[in-house]
Amino acid sequence: MKNNSTFSSKREKLYWLCASIVAVVIYTTLFIPHPLVAFFKDQNTQAVIFLCGMFLTGLTIIFHAIKLRPGNKELSIWIGIAAVTLMLFLRLGIPERSHLIEYSILAIFIYNALIERNKGGKHLPNTALIAIILSFSVGVLDEAIQHFLPHRVFDPMDILFNGLVIVFSIGFTLLISWFRNRSVKPK
Repeated sequence: MKNNSTFSSKREKLYWLCASIVAVVIYTTLFIPHPLVAFFKDQNTQAVIFLCGMFLTGLTIIFHAIKLRPGNKELSIWIGIAAVTLMLFLRLGIPERSHLIEYSILAIFIYNALIERNKGGKHLPNTALIAIILSFSVGVLDEAIQHFLPHRVFDPMDILFNGLVIVFSIGFTLLISWFRNRSVKPK
């Protein structure tokens, strides 16, 4: 009997739901009224929001690591990636930092949804490439919408930055998966 369900598992459905929520939040921020935008331009407000975002991102990474129980070598890769990301954060302005968080999380959710789809028997070739294209499409649409909004600015560099963030996020995920699979000792 053939399964005609849209999703191959509850987990895949959850990942798509999370990716959709992230995309909706990204697009919703485009329409924040101007007085609210002025409030968020305050450096102290931005710092608090950024720290909250980093805290939540850190919690996500910690819970994911606990679930995976990485070994010492894999943990050193995670720490190295965290160090590189932290240095990148220190060099970026607030808008770029938010793009780094938003599009990293979006890309990981989409990639995980596609991986779950493969596990559920609905095989897709090149899941990483498909995840990059889908995530990048969200970023391109985000910038395209900004072209038509009076209080926003279309910036091709944002499209490029979003693409780089997406490629790095999925690339790091692939690197960790490759290392994990390579490190597993046959019994």
